[in-house]
Amino acid sequence: MAKNQLQKNLLPRHISLMAMGGAIGTGIFKGSGETVSIAGPGVIFTYIFAGLLLLVVMGSIAEMAIIYPNTNMKGFIGKAFGDRMAFIIGWMYCILWLAVCVIEVVVAGSFLQYWLPDIPLWILSIICSVVLIAVNTMNVKNYGEFEFWFAGIKIGMIILFIILGAAVLFGIIPSGETNYLQNYTENGGFFPNGWMSVFSALLIVMFSYGGSELIGVTVTEVKDADKILPKVIKSFILRIILFYTLPILIICGLIPWNELTEASSPFVQVLSISGLSGAAHIMNFVLIIAVLSAANSGIYGCTRMMYSLAIEGQGPKAFSKVNKSGVPLYSLMVTAVILIAGSMIALVKQDQVFSLLMAFPGFVVSIVWITICLAQLKLRRSYPFQPSFKIWGYPFIPIFTVICLAIISISFLFDEANRISIMACLACFAVVIFISIFKFQSNKR
Repeated sequence: MAKNQLQKNLLPRHISLMAMGGAIGTGIFKGSGETVSIAGPGVIFTYIFAGLLLLVVMGSIAEMAIIYPNTNMKGFIGKAFGDRMAFIIGWMYCILWLAVCVIEVVVAGSFLQYWLPDIPLWILSIICSVVLIAVNTMNVKNYGEFEFWFAGIKIGMIILFIILGAAVLFGIIPSGETNYLQNYTENGGFFPNGWMSVFSALLIVMFSYGGSELIGVTVTEVKDADKILPKVIKSFILRIILFYTLPILIICGLIPWNELTEASSPFVQVLSISGLSGAAHIMNFVLIIAVLSAANSGIYGCTRMMYSLAIEGQGPKAFSKVNKSGVPLYSLMVTAVILIAGSMIALVKQDQVFSLLMAFPGFVVSIVWITICLAQLKLRRSYPFQPSFKIWGYPFIPIFTVICLAIISISFLFDEANRISIMACLACFAVVIFISIFKFQSNKR
């Protein structure tokens, strides 16, 4: 293997499960309680709408990957808009994943408190961080295999939850309640806060789906990416939407939407209330695995983006160095420090840590998705050949997607509940843009 080069050892099943691992984590297991409290059972339409936007983003990545092999998401943006834009989006993507990873390890710690209530949240979060950093020191093939099973466990349990919950919902498994279906029509109905609340929940849903575009980062470590990505993406989107909407329908059926609490995951609450307390403990274990899996994918995405930036002279040279296993070691070390430092937020803001951090990645994800779609719109006109896979309805569907995502992004800015997170996000954008101005001016001299 050449020095400072990543290994092309990820298989199709690895990248599919890694992307799902990044997208199925805190957003569904913890954030679903937040989205249901905003929009009631009708929040499933929020997930479907955001899923359709994601489909266009993922399709854009697949199309560009066929035309430009061995180029990752940042590379596509660079080809379309130049190195400065690639620099800005690349570093914001790193910051996005760092924020996501902190959220995931803190939530994993909160799930551990279900059994260990006397241990402070910040200590449990740091323990989770150390475990994940150790996993990420593996070579990429072993890492991919580990994440394949990590993500597979939680997906399997979501399927089991859907089957088990549906059995209770329709009376196949007896419980104390005689008619759960009334929960869809009582307490204000399917849209208790009005149909506009469907759009109010988009911030959390964008955070939930964020991570799916990780496929655009794995490209440089996948064999035959141009053949594999379109197949993976077509099956991926449907699974993502089903794994979000069906569990939420089950949750809203078994528990009135306004009785969900923030004390634990809605999944655990459902199984506990349904009289399946033993299953609740099993589910809590799976939830810990699930959010750690999402953080695991996040660490991968962050370290590989740092590596990509360093290789192209847009980051510290140390970030381009890999060890014998092909792991960007210094990028991983920086990520480890930030994870542990981020876990300390729980020491001072334990009750607010989830809501404080969540808006940050939700906003950045929308910007990243917009940029990917705009890159596809611009590059399509100059393709050297016609790809075997093309995004549907070009240019109208990509343009519509960009407009929708732009509206969502702007609405984030005026949401008072997320003001602190959005201000922090805009400050990060300003710093990265400021650095890019000086960096690329000096390069011209």
